Amino acid sequence: MINNLYLEMIKLYKGEPKRIQHFTKVHSYCQLIGEMEKLNKETMFILETAALVHDIAIKYCEEKYQSHTGDLQEIEGPALAKELLDKLNFDKKVNERVQYLVGHHHTYDNIDGIYYQILVEADFIVNIYEGNKDKQTALYTYEKIFKTECGKQIFRDMFNLEV
Repeated sequence: MINNLYLEMIKLYKGEPKRIQHFTKVHSYCQLIGEMEKLNKETMFILETAALVHDIAIKYCEEKYQSHTGDLQEIEGPALAKELLDKLNFDKKVNERVQYLVGHHHTYDNIDGIYYQILVEADFIVNIYEGNKDKQTALYTYEKIFKTECGKQIFRDMFNLEV
């Protein structure tokens, strides 16, 4: 199921390698962190699903609003994720949790659940790099966001942080 979802997301962002590369990297870091944090199979499945579709609303928001800010993605994303996951016959419970994560992945207060935490961490690992953020921004992000041991290690090593 994950591979079919992966291919559908690639098709959705056909001709936009930057977007495809983004969710591919977020998925990879989610998978790595989740495995290192010893998530169970069900939680990993939800995490991987959410990682692949977390930015599903970008294209739609750009067309509808000429913008794809995080708040717009959180508004539009859950319905788009639901539609795609329904099409691919994902379980209702998985679909509902993924919709929640898509609708909150730019909200950093009150992170509830390990898959939410890992999704946010993986997205930040990729976004700090892709946005060419300075070391001060990276350090601030590390201190405010990161909780998992694996996520913290990746972030420290990637951005050469001494904390």
